[in-house]
Amino acid sequence: MPDTPAFTIAKVESDQEQQIILPGLIYLLQDTVDNGASVGFLPPLSTEEARDYWTHVFQDVAQHTSILLIAHEDNQIIGSIQLGLATKPNALHRAEVQKLFVLQSQRRRGIARALLQAIEQIALAEGRTLLVLDTRQGDAAEQLYRASGYHQAGIVPAYARNAEGTLDATVFYYKILP
Repeated sequence: MPDTPAFTIAKVESDQEQQIILPGLIYLLQDTVDNGASVGFLPPLSTEEARDYWTHVFQDVAQHTSILLIAHEDNQIIGSIQLGLATKPNALHRAEVQKLFVLQSQRRRGIARALLQAIEQIALAEGRTLLVLDTRQGDAAEQLYRASGYHQAGIVPAYARNAEGTLDATVFYYKILP
């Protein structure tokens, strides 16, 4: 019998829950940035900047323009993912997969894959059948997205600055859900 993962995935909704998990999310974001992920921030990421980021995410969740899932194990947040819901009348069928984070110490356990699968199920429940995302060209995340059925739409050179100060290309992917 295959091992079942010890972690669980939950949707974040209430204001009270958000305040309880905020320190864990701040740590998760800082760990992700400190370990070189291209997620919109450059190291070192201050606690204040991370807190401001999550405060904005919580506002988007409250307005139902974003959905936030967390993976947790033993009362520790070990991963998260977001789904940005398009709100224009001609775009209500699509959403953007955003900010897939897994603690460096917890990688290679299937957490990212599980978060991605869970957000896809939520997208379907929300009536979203087209998902888009982007990632830095050459990152390990590209393998995950391809293995999960995402198709490359294109590459934009010199899209985002990295910690060394040079510019990296970004690859855009899409997936049509059944």
